[in-house]
Amino acid sequence: MMEWAKTLCLVLWAFTVNSTADEYRDRALSLMADTPLIDGHNDLPWQMRNLFNNQLNTVDLHELNTTHTNIPKIKAGHLSAQFWAAYVPCDTQNKDAVRQTLEQIDVIHRMCHKYPDDFKFAASSQDIMEAFQQNKTASLIGVEGGHSIDSSLGTLRTMYQLGVRYLTLTHSCNTPWADNWLVDTGSEPVQHNGLSEFGKRVIWEMNRIGMLIDLAHVSEAVMKQVLEISKAPVIFSHSSAYSICKHKRNVPDDVLREVKNKKGIVMVNFYNDYVTCQKTAKISDVADHFDHIKKVADASIIGFGGDYDGVTRVPEGLEDVSKYPDLVAELLRRNWSDEEVRDALGRNLLRVFREVEAVRDSLNGLKADDEPIPLKEVQNPCRTDYGYSEKSSSTRTQSFYALVLVLTLIITLF
Repeated sequence: MMEWAKTLCLVLWAFTVNSTADEYRDRALSLMADTPLIDGHNDLPWQMRNLFNNQLNTVDLHELNTTHTNIPKIKAGHLSAQFWAAYVPCDTQNKDAVRQTLEQIDVIHRMCHKYPDDFKFAASSQDIMEAFQQNKTASLIGVEGGHSIDSSLGTLRTMYQLGVRYLTLTHSCNTPWADNWLVDTGSEPVQHNGLSEFGKRVIWEMNRIGMLIDLAHVSEAVMKQVLEISKAPVIFSHSSAYSICKHKRNVPDDVLREVKNKKGIVMVNFYNDYVTCQKTAKISDVADHFDHIKKVADASIIGFGGDYDGVTRVPEGLEDVSKYPDLVAELLRRNWSDEEVRDALGRNLLRVFREVEAVRDSLNGLKADDEPIPLKEVQNPCRTDYGYSEKSSSTRTQSFYALVLVLTLIITLF
């Protein structure tokens, strides 16, 4: 009789636990049905290059199963809007970064054209809501790394015209105008103590044209300078809380508070190394970052920035983009209110986006900044200097060697 009673108790306990879990997940799905889940960073476009050299004609995103992201997983994860990363590595800097970035922008557009029933290209906050109403995933473009504009405000503006809506100021390398997060580790030298004067002009031009400023990957000095000088709110498209995992890619508490003051957003990264500072992590560890940011700042600055297909390790329970509802359910289990969850799902990002658009509109009368970066700040053997009144040392060196060659030929002939 005692054994029978124990078994009955275990069955009832298991039933209660499962019923409670189902209740949280059902609530999560209900909230995701009325509020778009907007993720700040996904590297599927890089996987298209890495695996298929951007030959989308050879790929079926309904069938592809070697990535964190495909169309069935997107549907299962109720992913309503995605900033796709137009990323190229730092070793393209001063070489072919602009060309390769344009090719990544192109592949994102072609994803939308190839799958019009699933993706809808988006370039505004309104576009996101229209795609949500059509039950399509709004597809936005973020360029990941300032090296992709080759220190050119004209290139920045051109990318905006092509639909790019955020620029991550650096990747894991300094640019001629901004320091990256590695300088805070001591593994790379400080070059600008944050932003150079040209770097500040990049910020103001981004404000003028309405491009979101992404502070993921930058140094702490850059974070603080941008938060001070930007006229619009900023984003961290895929960063987590430094106090939970002391990795320099994460956001310190004092910066979290400044993001709140600026009415910006920190979109939590799922990469194990930024979640637990170890190779393994669980879904609850990611939720710890949400809880911490909410405690230090507010639920009004939190979003999702999974970094899927850009990282090698993701937490148990968040294996791919189909798992977002489980994270939302975990937040509900931790007594997040429905309104706080709606904010984190998408309302925070939409608010930031609308404010960036409002700042753009308020600056409509300003002329484009067309003063180029000083030549001495970008001199390298791969760069020409057309238009500059002064000539670069590389040009003078080439002219010198040409003169030496001519003189050598003359001496040889006579």
